[in-house]
Amino acid sequence: MTRETETLIRRLAEKHTLQEAEFEALVDGYTPEAAALLAAEARKARAAVYGDEVYLRGLIEISNICKNDCLYCGIRRSNARCVRYRLTPAEILQCAHEGYRLGFRTFVLQGGEDAYYTDGVLCPLIRSVKADHPDCAVTLSLGERSRGSYARLREAGADRYLLRHETADEAHYRLLHPPEMSFENRMACLRTLRALGYQVGCGFMVGSPGQTSRMIARDLCFIADFRPEMCGIGPFIPHHETPFRAEPAGSVALTCYLLSILRLIDPTLLLPATTALGTLHPGGRELGLLAGANVVMPNLSPVSVRARYELYDNKICTGEESAQCHACLEARIASVGLRAAVSRGDVRRSPAEGREAAP
Repeated sequence: MTRETETLIRRLAEKHTLQEAEFEALVDGYTPEAAALLAAEARKARAAVYGDEVYLRGLIEISNICKNDCLYCGIRRSNARCVRYRLTPAEILQCAHEGYRLGFRTFVLQGGEDAYYTDGVLCPLIRSVKADHPDCAVTLSLGERSRGSYARLREAGADRYLLRHETADEAHYRLLHPPEMSFENRMACLRTLRALGYQVGCGFMVGSPGQTSRMIARDLCFIADFRPEMCGIGPFIPHHETPFRAEPAGSVALTCYLLSILRLIDPTLLLPATTALGTLHPGGRELGLLAGANVVMPNLSPVSVRARYELYDNKICTGEESAQCHACLEARIASVGLRAAVSRGDVRRSPAEGREAAP
């Protein structure tokens, strides 16, 4: 580790932001020694806000039908070999009931941009989840929708919305997405969600095709400025039925390094140790927690459809990923000196700490 890298780490821990060129230098300055120092600082920052708590989110993957054709995604509309499915509202409610019994107090409804899930379907579903489990939070991750739709879903009781920005570099966004999708609209959706009072999550892939350290630095600056409540990052993993099938996977080590940087940018962030980390490394989620993450999202989807929600190859969807292996997951969290908390796990940030969205 160079003296410059150490200085940047110390400054980030104190000031919680850097200039874009400094972020780029910090990314380029990765060494195991630098990663260890960053992780130690990140764990201190997390402990100061969240103690030893790790929040569990019950993930319900409601549909793998998607109108979009993103070049990296296994459920893209052009993948004719994808075996499609869609959960009914009754099936989703059953997943939530089972998750509540197991101790989950946040449910994440995630899916492709499936036209079946209109506001007329989703709003009664959200109201039912909240009526049955009033002490729980509902998080949605259903892609780009209109302002009116986001407003109606919020009014129905949705608390949080996850919408990965994927990249803060417009040219890179165009490389990863079909022409009908726009960087401008993705950023506008994030601004709208913030304005409507959601707890907002964004995020990006690490090691996606065409990504440079300067692009990562731009992502870090965007997150420092926008200040989301949640940020999900994970290594890029290719899918064999996409144009990026032959591209190399992203780095677990660099992903964890960036998790530590994000924790220092905002110690209050809700920061998942993602399934993609666990897919590339058997202890990947533990490594994420050691780097500063404080959220884990085990799968509550019916066992019969878990393998079909295949955004990338070899996704873990059984074993400890199963909600029924709750004790195993708690043991994994405990193995790194943390504990699974039974709570909604809201961000610990006062309104006065917020900033105006700047994307």
